[in-house]
Amino acid sequence: MKAVITVTGKDSVGIIAKVSALCAEYDANIVDITQSVMQDYFAMIMLVEIDSLKVKFADFADVIKKLGDEKGLMISAVHEDIFNTMHHI
Repeated sequence: MKAVITVTGKDSVGIIAKVSALCAEYDANIVDITQSVMQDYFAMIMLVEIDSLKVKFADFADVIKKLGDEKGLMISAVHEDIFNTMHHI
């Protein structure tokens, strides 16, 4: 299974490193990543495999959101089933 992680906020050094480190800590494997800096704003989308997560996905999503709260960023993790349902026409 996969999940989509989105990160937005004011650009600062180490955003990718912090999110990547948290993914590694919980065994979420990064499959694809795209990021952009537009003036002072940072935006990133990551696709991660979550089959080997050390915790339930909901707990991982809470941890990743907490990282965002601590760093002044909006970070969310959405399970691919929810993501696909949201974008199904």
